[in-house]
Amino acid sequence: MTATVHCRQFTPRVGAPEENRRRCTAAVRRAAAEGADIVLLPELATSGYVFASRAEAAAAALPADHPVFGEWAAAAGRATVVGGFCEQGAGGRLYNSAAVVDAGGLRTVYRKTHLWDTEKRFFTPGGELPPVLDTPVGRIGVLICYDLEFPEMTRYLALSGAQLIAAPVNWPAGPRIDGRPPEVVIAMAAARVNRVAIACCDRSGPERGVAWMEGSAVIAETGEVLAAAEDAPADRDGARTVRADRDLARALDKRLAPQADALADRRPELYRQALGDR
Repeated sequence: MTATVHCRQFTPRVGAPEENRRRCTAAVRRAAAEGADIVLLPELATSGYVFASRAEAAAAALPADHPVFGEWAAAAGRATVVGGFCEQGAGGRLYNSAAVVDAGGLRTVYRKTHLWDTEKRFFTPGGELPPVLDTPVGRIGVLICYDLEFPEMTRYLALSGAQLIAAPVNWPAGPRIDGRPPEVVIAMAAARVNRVAIACCDRSGPERGVAWMEGSAVIAETGEVLAAAEDAPADRDGARTVRADRDLARALDKRLAPQADALADRRPELYRQALGDR
C-alpha cells in the first residue's frame, strides 16, 4: 500500500504557546484533508527551540496528557501524526520528546536519547529505545534530530521492523554538501544501508538569532530523496509542505543484489569482538 507522507515545515516560536498550538493543529488538519497517511511536525513544535533558561523551557513544557494531543487526534483523520514537544516529566525533569498520535489518541511518546549541544542545559536524555508502531500503511519508528547521526539507532529500528523512520528535527544552519544539508546526506546513507525510508521534518525560522537549514526531506529506502524543502513552494508565512508517496512494503526487501542482503549479511559476532565495552 502506498503511503502519503507530509512534513509540515513551519516556524514555532518561544513564548508563543497558543500560536504554536494553532499552527500544529492546523498543519495536521490540512495534511489530513490532503490525504496524508503520515504527518510530521518539527522538533519542539509546541514550544520553539532557543530557550534562554531552563525556567523558560519549563514554562513551555507540556505533560503527555495535555489536550493539544487530543486536538491532533481529532484533526488526524486516517493519518498517524509524529510531532515534537517539550515534555514535562516527573520530578521536574524536562524531555525533548515526540508524540505519536492517531484518531484514537496518543499512542506513545519517545524521548530524545542524544541531546545536541545546549539541549543538555535543559533536558534529561531519554532512557528507552525508540518505538516501532504499526500503522495502516506500514510500521514506523521514531527518532529525533541528532539521534539520526548514531548508526546504532537507525540500525536498531531497521532490525525491529521499521519500514519508515519518522524524525522531527531542528537543524541549525551551516555549510551544505553538494547543495544538501549534511544531515540529509546522513539520512540518505542511513536509509540506503538499512533499506528503510526516512522522513525528516525541519523547522523554518529564524529564532533569537539562530537560523535553520529548513531542510525537510522524504527519503526512499534506496537513499533517493523523493521530496525536499527546496523544491516545495512556500506559503505566505514561509511554511512549506514536503510530501511524497512511497510503498513502504519496499522496505521489507533488504536485498541489495541477488546474493547480498543489508541485514542478513551482518557479522554481529565480529562487531561485538571489535567494540567490546567501547
